[in-house]
Amino acid sequence: MNPARATRPAILATLAAAALVAFLPAPALAQPVAATYTVHAAGLTVMELNAAVDITEAGYSVEFRTRLRGVASAFGSGELVTRVDGVWQGDAARPRRYTSEGSLRGEPRRTVLEWPGGQPAIRVMVPPNEAERLPVPDAEQRNTIDNLSAIAQLIRQVRRTGRCDGGVRVYDGRRLSSMAATTQGRDAFPAARDEWSGVALKCAFEGRFLAGYRRDEDLEVARRPQFGTAWLAEPAPGQPVVPVRVEAASRWFGTLTARLASAGPPGRLRPVGSQASN
Repeated sequence: MNPARATRPAILATLAAAALVAFLPAPALAQPVAATYTVHAAGLTVMELNAAVDITEAGYSVEFRTRLRGVASAFGSGELVTRVDGVWQGDAARPRRYTSEGSLRGEPRRTVLEWPGGQPAIRVMVPPNEAERLPVPDAEQRNTIDNLSAIAQLIRQVRRTGRCDGGVRVYDGRRLSSMAATTQGRDAFPAARDEWSGVALKCAFEGRFLAGYRRDEDLEVARRPQFGTAWLAEPAPGQPVVPVRVEAASRWFGTLTARLASAGPPGRLRPVGSQASN
């Protein structure tokens, strides 16, 4: 089995759940937030992740841009861009359109989902899902949302409660999974060059794949839960709270650590760390 084919989607899904599981928009005024993260494994940079979140009282949009770097780029090339736009129905996210576009080892990949009548419908799927994965039964797809809408829903919950507890079932057109997060107090990070320092909220998360497994993977391994931790704080005084560090286990690269490199309004990102404040 090709490690890249089995691992890259799992890594991205785990980081997505962790890296933005509790983005906090500014409490007094809804405004977009952008952040850049570098992802490390065994001391090497393997990925860059750019995130943008815009949550208002009426609706939301979330976008991830990921790019493999260093040794990990041998497993794939290009950029993966995932985006969703949706509205709120009470406390629940209701996605309208979800897109994911990129490439894996030079092969184009594209997914487009819409929600007519509130249920997911695949509009575009490249390559066809049947060739790669076991189908997710229609009954299991009902009353699910995409992973980015799940993130937006948790964001909104954290904004209102100040905690990151919650759980949802998500479907991205290929896989069905569950996400859950719990609050675990606060940790302090000492000052370090080019790294954020201060006291951050600690959130544990767990992800489980429920259906849509790859046809060539070990189902016992695929069903094992994936665990991680995210720490959230203000990148600088007065800025909206964002994850400042995320740690997640992967099956091929060991522990992945995502560190906040810059944050701020879109187009006005500012580096974090002791060097940036000098």
